Amino acid sequence: LQGYIDNLKKGEGSSGAKYSSRYIGSMVGDVHRTLLYGGIFAYPADAKNTNGKLRLLYEAAPMSLIFEQAGGKSIVGPNKRVLDVIPEQVHQRVPVFIGSPEDVDEVSAALA
Repeated sequence: LQGYIDNLKKGEGSSGAKYSSRYIGSMVGDVHRTLLYGGIFAYPADAKNTNGKLRLLYEAAPMSLIFEQAGGKSIVGPNKRVLDVIPEQVHQRVPVFIGSPEDVDEVSAALA
């Protein structure tokens, strides 16, 4: 995943555009910015939070629904939509990647 991010910053992604990192610190603000200006919102799992950090039912799924209705895509892993995840717990956490279909397909390939 780090190699994918580095390639985006160099402009070596599929779009050829150089991406920069932005982090407002609020998922709603970050996703809103992504919706307005393009790019990808990524909150992957890490060593400490192996299931991701964002809650499925009231963070990941609502933002994914908005993005998909606007023509975007959202996944939790390679080729697995956020909206296809069946909740097992109220506070279940998931990794999230939200953005344009092209960007999300590219990150899905990098995760595979």
